[in-house]
Amino acid sequence: MQVTRAGEYGVLGLLCLARRGPGQVVMIDDVSREEKIPKSFLAKIFQSLARAGIVKSSRGVRGGFSLTRQPGDITTLDIIEAIEGPIAFQRCLQAPTDCPHTGGCPLCGLFSSAQTQVKDVFSRTTLADLLRGGSQRGHPKGAAGLPVSDAAAPTEFQRV
Repeated sequence: MQVTRAGEYGVLGLLCLARRGPGQVVMIDDVSREEKIPKSFLAKIFQSLARAGIVKSSRGVRGGFSLTRQPGDITTLDIIEAIEGPIAFQRCLQAPTDCPHTGGCPLCGLFSSAQTQVKDVFSRTTLADLLRGGSQRGHPKGAAGLPVSDAAAPTEFQRV
């Protein structure tokens, strides 16, 4: 699984809106220029975010986009899945699945666990957290400002 440039740009675009404050309408040109995102690509991304109810658009002279919720109520999982669709590490984790090994494959459990952990990190990290410097709710930052988990990092590879 890879978060595409669209997902990345969606988060950056919403951070731009969140920095403005509640109810502020921002023109797509301004977001595009400030975040250095191609305007036409950003417009398509914001259409997906509007369909998901994360932003609302206003037409006219004072038109643009605004957040529909507070930054602390919008998770990165909300944003990424609105743009990319549901996160699924492997085809066996998508519904409906066409995997012939469903139910009896040892990899399904591993993929499911990894997917759950990634979704958990994204669901705990809000726009407000990212505005504050990238930390997740209740999770301290480690090296390079990246969030660290509650569990100690393994010192060597572990068998699953």
